[in-house]
Amino acid sequence: MRHLLAEEGLTEEIEVDSAGTGAWHAGSPPDRRATAAARGRGIVLEGTARQVTDEDFETFDLILCADAENVAALRAVAPSGAEDRIRLLRSFDPAGEGDLDVPDPYYGGDSGFEDVLDQVEAACRGLLVELRG
Repeated sequence: MRHLLAEEGLTEEIEVDSAGTGAWHAGSPPDRRATAAARGRGIVLEGTARQVTDEDFETFDLILCADAENVAALRAVAPSGAEDRIRLLRSFDPAGEGDLDVPDPYYGGDSGFEDVLDQVEAACRGLLVELRG
């Protein structure tokens, strides 16, 4: 999403951050395979992993999840009124249908990271269209 926002000159208008529901990889950089797949598309992945905080529910207008399991986990801890801002990322993919979970490529081969990038990019492009309204 950061890459698309930069292409569109919207980095100052839309704030993007990334966090997980667990702290398993907190403090670690992005997966090297994800970084390599993104680099092949001219996308730079940076930052370090962190866990979602209570402040995130106050700071962000929209909290996007890769899969239904994470949606459920965040809705379970979200303060009252914030549940509706938690959505599946792929719900913004205009071609998305059926299972809208982004598969976890962690235990698969490199091609899984390419597939995930395709899905995430399509969803982010759809989100950008919706944000522009």
